[in-house]
Amino acid sequence: MIDLAILYEHPAWFAPLFAALDRRGVAYRAIHADGFAFDPAESAPPARVVFNRIAMSSFLRSPEHPIFHAAAALAHWQDRGARVLNGAQAMAVDASKARQLSLIAGLGLGIPATRVVHRAADLPEAAAGLRFPIVVKANIGGSGAGIVRYDDVGALAAAVADGSVPDSIDRVLLVQEYAPARGGTITRIETLAGRFLYAIEVDGGGSFDLCPADACAVPGRPTVTMTRVEPDASLVASAEAIVARAGIDVGGVEVLIDDRDATPRFYDINALSNFVANPQGVLGWDPHERLVDWLEGVIAESRA
Repeated sequence: MIDLAILYEHPAWFAPLFAALDRRGVAYRAIHADGFAFDPAESAPPARVVFNRIAMSSFLRSPEHPIFHAAAALAHWQDRGARVLNGAQAMAVDASKARQLSLIAGLGLGIPATRVVHRAADLPEAAAGLRFPIVVKANIGGSGAGIVRYDDVGALAAAVADGSVPDSIDRVLLVQEYAPARGGTITRIETLAGRFLYAIEVDGGGSFDLCPADACAVPGRPTVTMTRVEPDASLVASAEAIVARAGIDVGGVEVLIDDRDATPRFYDINALSNFVANPQGVLGWDPHERLVDWLEGVIAESRA
């Protein structure tokens, strides 16, 4: 049996990972989400270690997205004995902003005030106890998709009436206070094997699309500036607690400092880390090398 399989969807995002594995001579099987089927009666997983690299934003690239199919495959392979990295538990959290916020709040950490509904018609009433401006978010999003700001209840009610509010592929919506980020920036804390890897300060110029990776820097997308930072130890500990509770092996946690009251508010858990663009320039080192170091260790453990 091969040691490593990587389940992925985006055609370009994982080229740096594949290149790093090739440089190190690590044998792997790349499984593209399109065109593969799994047999629920099959007893053997595709590899000893399976690394899930399915993006929640995949629904933006195809209506026949692999999110739910991949979740079923990962759970099956895990049940059949594979070590699945960012497995079914992590994917279930990644695929639900409502579950993310519940998890974060359950750890006693700050989140933006939020209400969760399943009908657009319920949004104005759900927003009644929130401070405007608010944002409506799709429960399954990605790359800033499915997020719209409304400055007053009238604007929200009008959008509901004309059917222009966001939708989510699982029909779950969030209405959330728009917390003004101190300095106009958010902090993304990246983790590997549940521990702090690095952190960057991200300024999207007011955009909700804050993807920091090379593959996101395409024509027509907002300009995102990134700076390496060393967050407070309390924020690092909080991020590590979040990914531990979520069962995430490799992933990022996003937090902002609410300019109204200086409260750190964690608002997003992302189990798909492509790492920062221009890592040598921003970080001074390439996180893919550390990722491969860790993968080699996981493979050795699985062989034992």
